[in-house]
Amino acid sequence: MENNNPVSVQEKNIIDKVLSRIEALVGAGDITMSPNYNYSNVINSAYLILSETLDKEKKPVLQSCSQTSIINTLLDMIIQGLRPAKKQCCFIEFDGKLQLTKTYLGNIAATKRLKGVKNVFANVIYEGDEFSYELNLETGLKKITKHEQKFENIDTNKIKGAYAVVVREDNLNFVEVMNINQIKNLWNQGEAEGQRGSHKNFTDETAQKTVINRACKNFVRISDDSDLLIESINRTNEYIQEDIIESTQDEVKEEIKSLSNQEIIDIPIEEVKPEPVNNRAGKHEEMVDEPF
Repeated sequence: MENNNPVSVQEKNIIDKVLSRIEALVGAGDITMSPNYNYSNVINSAYLILSETLDKEKKPVLQSCSQTSIINTLLDMIIQGLRPAKKQCCFIEFDGKLQLTKTYLGNIAATKRLKGVKNVFANVIYEGDEFSYELNLETGLKKITKHEQKFENIDTNKIKGAYAVVVREDNLNFVEVMNINQIKNLWNQGEAEGQRGSHKNFTDETAQKTVINRACKNFVRISDDSDLLIESINRTNEYIQEDIIESTQDEVKEEIKSLSNQEIIDIPIEEVKPEPVNNRAGKHEEMVDEPF
């Protein structure tokens, strides 16, 4: 019985090239990997997700997207230490190329990959809270000087604002503070114009996501980490529709289009073609896939 399975051969080809490139980057000291981040397992997990991901024409992205874009997307995912199984990122097709997008969870994970970053968190400021911060006139950085909150103050209808903190090991923390009007103005620029269910029903959580996204984006701009990691983060600095808050839909599409025209990492791709099956004695020989 004939058993042509070019998808399995394609999978091995793509995964091998990604692993080879990552191992070369690690060996050269261009990137470092967390001990608890098994990038080989993450790549295999991502490929399973890709095998079920469809483009806007309902075609499998592994067939409609170029192999180069698939490899570049997986490389960006690994360089940033993202895990699609934990909803830190997802994959979309645009103009025949695969793109990687981050959620706010992915923004946190990628930011924590930057040198000296210990943690990223956010808090909501409610009416009745005692909150204050100060500006460092030499560095321009903000510092939270007081935030006292009583349990009875927690009310999603009485949110005054939110702040996010990028905690650093040997430097001043990076703080982003936004009042509720700033937050809602960003929501209004999204496709749902601030009317998404999460904006109304989970205002506190969505406000925290908004300020975290802004803090991570702005912190990356002042980071002096490796160019490879910074460029990878910047290439995937848009979010899935539920989290798009700082660009209109047209701006997002235009930016994705401009990014899709860039060949990010130059890896020669060999086209994988199934070998013809020889007929012997009127019977088909079975083709055996190469082992991983």
